[in-house]
Amino acid sequence: MTQARRDQLEDMLRQRGFAALGELSSLLDVSESTIRRDLEHLERAGTAKRTHGGVFWTGGSQTMAVFQNRSDDSWAAKSGIAQAAAALIEDHETVLLDGGSTTYEMARALVGRRLQVVTNSLPVAQLLFTGGSIDLVLIGGCVRGQTAVSIGPLAMQQLSQLRVTTAVLSVAGVLEEGFFNSDMMLVESEREMLRCSDRSIVVADHSKFGKGSLSRICGLSEIDAVITDTGLPDAWKDRLARHDVDVVLAACAHDETNAAHGDARTTPSKREMIHASDD
Repeated sequence: MTQARRDQLEDMLRQRGFAALGELSSLLDVSESTIRRDLEHLERAGTAKRTHGGVFWTGGSQTMAVFQNRSDDSWAAKSGIAQAAAALIEDHETVLLDGGSTTYEMARALVGRRLQVVTNSLPVAQLLFTGGSIDLVLIGGCVRGQTAVSIGPLAMQQLSQLRVTTAVLSVAGVLEEGFFNSDMMLVESEREMLRCSDRSIVVADHSKFGKGSLSRICGLSEIDAVITDTGLPDAWKDRLARHDVDVVLAACAHDETNAAHGDARTTPSKREMIHASDD
């Protein structure tokens, strides 16, 4: 009975995008307290986000399941990194999100915020489209089938005419030489994203450090901040410090020790960016 109701609730949210608590209670003929418990379950599953006045659907679309598989070992780290990145964004900012699993998770954390979001990612755009509080700008161009991101000359032309407060990029690897990605055309777009932003942030779990990829995006010192997880080796903290890169260490779901002791590094405020040299 409970699971059937939650399945029905999930279908309603998927179709509507947003619904008020009282509306859901009336439609399902249960108390608001029951709806709240069901929504807590959906939030833990990552398919809903409660806000003042109601709840948003954040589970994506069945027709665009690029980032629907969250069973890999790194997803807990990606989720924590995404939450920390979202906490650094001020309301009413203009934020540019590139395509990637971590930036997609960050978009989920931004649902319901009052922001202007620019993205070349179809999954990110589809996710944020349901949230009426977000002014969405979608970059066009040739769409890569595997990642569903727009790249190429048209994307470059559009990016060259924009100015954003913060650009958030995901990467495939980080070496002493800089940040790397595997798609040369995507890298061209990411370089343009950096040029049109006042602040640049890279989101990457610790497994990306010490690994290279096909094409170099930029040098380490060209990025303002890196948000990663607590598994980042000390050598990399020191290396990023030498390049004046701020580092935020985000807690993962399995970081029980940090959570239990309320480690400040796991929940950075919007202005509490932990510098690598201070760790």
